[in-house]
Amino acid sequence: MTVDEFNQAVKLHADGVYRFVLKNIRDEEKARDIVQDSFEKLWVHRNALPVEKLKAYLYATAYHRLIDVVRKDSRMSLIEEVRTEAVHTEQYTDLHEVLNKAVLLLPNDQRSVLLLRDYEGYSYKEIAEITQLNESQVKVYIYRARVFLKNYIGKMDVLV
Repeated sequence: MTVDEFNQAVKLHADGVYRFVLKNIRDEEKARDIVQDSFEKLWVHRNALPVEKLKAYLYATAYHRLIDVVRKDSRMSLIEEVRTEAVHTEQYTDLHEVLNKAVLLLPNDQRSVLLLRDYEGYSYKEIAEITQLNESQVKVYIYRARVFLKNYIGKMDVLV
């Protein structure tokens, strides 16, 4: 294939290949890149390709490049999803730290009964036996601790 034949192929087929790729990918910049890659590959293989097979070769090359781009984009979107999930995990960790700080601000009695109830899962009766308090005191301390935590985290929500 000569330079003139290549230029003629560009004039004849560039628009058709571009429309074909654009219809499938719906991104003008990527479509232009794919068309350019296809013609570049045609230029590299110009001596081994008969002129009669030129159009089929261009469309096949553009199609295969299109598939490569779509696969690459889908991998990139998966990577972005993983990064997004990591960000959500980090935000959860921050909330966890705020909650831990709030628990540390509680008076010792309230902190103890709250941790035994909410973190360890003991019943009110078991907590009363462990802490040497009566059940009604345990319930009051837990209620006060939860109200404090709710207000503290509520204030943090406004700040964030």
